[in-house]
Amino acid sequence: MTTGTGSGAGTPALELTGVEMHYGFVRALDDIDFRVHPGEVVGLLGDNGAGKSTLLKVMSGAHRPSGGTLRVHGEEKVFHAPSDAAGAGIQMVYQDLALVDAQDISTNLNLGREILRRGPLGWLGFVDHRAMRKRSEAELDRLGVRTAPMTRPVEMLSGGQRQVVALARSAIRVSGASNGILLLDEPTAALGYEQTKQVEALIRQMADNGIAIVLVTHNLPLCYQVADRVVVLNRGRKVADVAMSDTEPDHVVGWITGARPSQFHAASA
Repeated sequence: MTTGTGSGAGTPALELTGVEMHYGFVRALDDIDFRVHPGEVVGLLGDNGAGKSTLLKVMSGAHRPSGGTLRVHGEEKVFHAPSDAAGAGIQMVYQDLALVDAQDISTNLNLGREILRRGPLGWLGFVDHRAMRKRSEAELDRLGVRTAPMTRPVEMLSGGQRQVVALARSAIRVSGASNGILLLDEPTAALGYEQTKQVEALIRQMADNGIAIVLVTHNLPLCYQVADRVVVLNRGRKVADVAMSDTEPDHVVGWITGARPSQFHAASA
């Protein structure tokens, strides 16, 4: 089991309070409280239709909740679009990775923040590939990431290497004076054992660098390897919020399936 640096003390990097999401008479999310601290990995689990994706979209600015509040480093925020969340230091890594296969690793790491050449060529939009490679290597060294040469096209990478590039790109964007939040949607869904181990190591490395990470996955062993805490949703409600060291896989499966009573219903009974 992981021994992460996220202590759960102090101001959360991301905190949702009383969040609800209604689609007509359907409640996709019902009074959800959620938090993740800097340097902490929180697994967000649940069966299909439990509300995980909806909650992730609220966090990433893709959906505006019907009710509740969202705070980033203690400051209340209202997101109207994913760009608002990105501006607040939140990056979402989707299952499709959003990489440009024909371009090399360096270009993919610098998408949206390209370095232009000096002088007239820069005025015409010419990119300084050498400077971008140098910056990318320095950023990956700071994260402790090891991958293929910067000049290798993404289409020539393994599934694990592609996932590492996508994770590293988001980690670079949220690292800085105020460490940000990474939202990971099934990061190992299509990976083999060795590739999964590579991604596990990177997730822990990013958390050790102070990044707050929310991990949506169906892979319970992955949670036990990298997560400090797990939050379980069932039919739009939060039914468990517990440290990984304080629970067992059978208990987590029970909360996911509904066979085990909700921690919160039991507390209020």
